[in-house]
Amino acid sequence: MSNLIKNLKFEIFPISLILILAFSRLIPHPPNFTPVIAVAIMSGYFFKNIGFSCAAIIISMLLSDFVIGFHSNLFVYISLILVVLIFSKINTEIKIKNLYIFGFFGSFIFFLVSNFGVWLLSGMYVMNLNGLISCYFLAIPFFVNTILSTILFTYTAFFVNNFYYKKFYN
Repeated sequence: MSNLIKNLKFEIFPISLILILAFSRLIPHPPNFTPVIAVAIMSGYFFKNIGFSCAAIIISMLLSDFVIGFHSNLFVYISLILVVLIFSKINTEIKIKNLYIFGFFGSFIFFLVSNFGVWLLSGMYVMNLNGLISCYFLAIPFFVNTILSTILFTYTAFFVNNFYYKKFYN
């Protein structure tokens, strides 16, 4: 039982950090400038259990969506789970220089999957290759905010987490 308490104590801060980042979606912000993809990337680093990482992103999304409204595009959730699964496999040791690359590729995965869902489900685009290309092209301005916010929040989560563990566990 003491091992469980020790593990829980060690994970309280990352859980709190993820919830804070998720609830920051409730603060007014530019379109697609949220920490959600950063949470998906960092959860694989914070939690060594992939199930717990997936649960953290789903719970944080559901809690904030309960307030701001649920996505009609299930592909948003699928893309975030995909980011968690991919980065939990390569996040065993994060280095500062990797965060930029992780932020870009996490944003790119989100962009591809979520906008594919917009094309497929929204009825706004013709259901052919031209419609798909139009959907991706028109989403580029949102992609810029996605990349910037993901990189910013990934670095923030990384530095805050490292500061916390150096201050309280060393």
